Amino acid sequence: MSSTTAASTAPTLTPPAAESRPCDPARRVVFSVTADADPGTLPRVLELVAKRGLVPHTLASRLTGDSLLIDLEVVGMVRAESDHVGNCLRQIPMVAQVVVAEASALAAAAE
Repeated sequence: MSSTTAASTAPTLTPPAAESRPCDPARRVVFSVTADADPGTLPRVLELVAKRGLVPHTLASRLTGDSLLIDLEVVGMVRAESDHVGNCLRQIPMVAQVVVAEASALAAAAE
């Protein structure tokens, strides 16, 4: 086999496809999670955001007795995606409760 034949059969590399995830840059979603105080809870919660290529806008966690209270605000998720993430959070074994709300709705409720 000649070197020109081997070179012509080499695979052609192409850049990765552009991100196809729908995005709503004006939408802010807050996930309020109550879970067992377990060392694996916070990483599992954050993984659901990180695997979508997102970074939390704000993150607060508080240890209260045997419970961990987590408030996570994310910018850019469309409703279907935030509903899906909320359902995924509810599937984590140590999670007891999940509330998903738009940040604007929370601000209006506080007034």
